[in-house]
Amino acid sequence: MRKALRWLLSLVVLIGTIGIGSASAGSATAAEPDIKDRILAIPGMSLIEEKPAEGYRYFVLNYTQPIDHRHPSKGTFKQRLTLLHKSEDRPTVFFTSGYNLNIPATPSRSEPTRIVDGNQVSMEYRFFTPSRPQPADWSKLDIWQAASDQHRIYTALKTIYSKNWLATGGSKGGMTATYFRRFYPHDMDGTVAYVAPNDVVNKEDSAYDRFFAKVSTKECRTKLNAIQREALVRRDGIVDRYKKWAYSEGQTFKTIGSADKAFENVVNDLVWAFWQYSTEADCADVPATTASTDVIYDYVDAISGFSAYTDQGLEPYTPYYYQAGTQLGSPTVKTPHLNDLLRYRGTYVPRSYVPRDIPMTWHNNTMRDVDRWVNEHAEQMLFVYGQNDPWGAEPFRPGKHAEDSYVFTAPGGNHGSNIAQLKAGQKEKATAEVLEWAGVAPAAVREGKAEAKPLAPYDAKMDKRELEREPLLRP
Repeated sequence: MRKALRWLLSLVVLIGTIGIGSASAGSATAAEPDIKDRILAIPGMSLIEEKPAEGYRYFVLNYTQPIDHRHPSKGTFKQRLTLLHKSEDRPTVFFTSGYNLNIPATPSRSEPTRIVDGNQVSMEYRFFTPSRPQPADWSKLDIWQAASDQHRIYTALKTIYSKNWLATGGSKGGMTATYFRRFYPHDMDGTVAYVAPNDVVNKEDSAYDRFFAKVSTKECRTKLNAIQREALVRRDGIVDRYKKWAYSEGQTFKTIGSADKAFENVVNDLVWAFWQYSTEADCADVPATTASTDVIYDYVDAISGFSAYTDQGLEPYTPYYYQAGTQLGSPTVKTPHLNDLLRYRGTYVPRSYVPRDIPMTWHNNTMRDVDRWVNEHAEQMLFVYGQNDPWGAEPFRPGKHAEDSYVFTAPGGNHGSNIAQLKAGQKEKATAEVLEWAGVAPAAVREGKAEAKPLAPYDAKMDKRELEREPLLRP
């Protein structure tokens, strides 16, 4: 009954969407146009390029979106997306990182796409260039507008890809998939959100303090805190080298204010960045406080990244910091071991990283609303976290009224945690649920006679995942 109701509601939404073509859903036949022609027949869809992808068709596309979904007549912009086409009779996974599309790049599959052996649509988040309205009205960058972008893309492509759809993403992409489900709960048949932080009350961040007080071993925590402090003790020599590097690379500090402020932010990031990207085994590489200034400089650069808080490092992520300072929230961690060495306390906030000509107003109840919805209404949602990832200190928690929803944690996992890293039992359960939600679970799996496994074989080019260290503290 629930499946039938969801199908009916999806059909109503499909029929009622403004500006979408009326092509009927269903699998293509030999008499129908090529898949590229069918995609480009969708009003507002245009081709940037088609790229080779073994076993797939791979399209890089633009789709015309309203700047303001509440007032579609007030202008449009072009939003980039990619489509990894396998077959119209396969399920489709809607992926977003919550940031830019990684273009140019080799076509890749998210983990759910491999599990269900399906198609994949990947969307560039609004206001990340080049998917930014011109001129940019930053008040139109919010989670409802972005969810409405996804809804229109889904509704347009559902006319071709009529089988089940799943939403997924990691980190800010996992947040995005969750927000999409909150505002358009009947679009997707399932949601897989990886390492998605849930900062319900922005000013209450004690969960992060508890995380850093217990993560790994006392020895590792002590080493990290000590080298973080030592970097500040040697501030003058390191900042001098930092300025020389910035000058040689044409890097500037207008947004944050100075190289010294940028340096302090980079050092503040150190312990968080270590646990976001590293593992317990990497504790052995933390330098001693007796190491040379060059060694300490290089280590801080490798873990936090001195390029992070230059104008050139911040600019690509202005949309993220804008959202963090208006709706998403951002973590604040107590650092008593550093307090006597800090010069710019109170500036370690998103407002410091967004140009002053962009106004920002905090919306206090946005995350409370999403958290309440997940707690009370989550249905067919899976949240995956890493045990040693600080971003998971404030997770999403489907409540007792949530239906067919799960939260699993990868032992020792960092910000790259996924289903494959879950412990035995949970991995198979999560895989089975994803297959079921996509409508492709083998009968033997549904009957409990076979272990759930990805339907597509591993492909080193398509599926290889390396957690790329970013020189910024962001999800």
